[in-house]
Amino acid sequence: MTEPRSPEPRSPEPRRPDGRGGIVVGLVLIGLGGLFLAERFTNIDLASAGWPLFVIVPGVLLLGWGITMTGREGAGLAVGGAITTVVGLILAVQNVTGLWATWAYAWALVGPGGTGVGLLAYGLTHRDQGLITNGLRSLGSGLALFFAFGLFFEGVIGLSGAPFLSTEVGPVILIGLGVVIVVAGLLRGRRTSG
Repeated sequence: MTEPRSPEPRSPEPRRPDGRGGIVVGLVLIGLGGLFLAERFTNIDLASAGWPLFVIVPGVLLLGWGITMTGREGAGLAVGGAITTVVGLILAVQNVTGLWATWAYAWALVGPGGTGVGLLAYGLTHRDQGLITNGLRSLGSGLALFFAFGLFFEGVIGLSGAPFLSTEVGPVILIGLGVVIVVAGLLRGRRTSG
């Protein structure tokens, strides 16, 4: 006697793409075309002044592509795209100002900061509260490290010029920063005890 066979599990229906990836790519191409058209009319040499765009644009593309995908792959692409975009933006600022030594503390905007931006963008797009929270924490950590190291390298050492803590403005900045930290601590303590 043969045992009845259970029906074979059906494979899930493949998801059909929703077209968001194509929209992002199309918008980026329109933006690039507009940028190159503006270069023609304004006589700005993008090769010398706008070379960081060759880092920013692929980063924005990866970020846009990542947030249109689902699953871990999408979150990973969004984080990679955000990190690349942040690197390009830092390079653009350094290209304009000539302050290349700021990499001594700008790295904090890339690692934790860029990761936070990617997680936040993906979490907001997919309404994932856990990723939004983690993204905000990572972004906050990156910004805190950036300001702390920036305060040390620019205020104490004077990496890009005279240390600003030796001027009249420096102590006022320290007092203001201290007030903000104390108020934030008091507000946080009041929220957790209430």
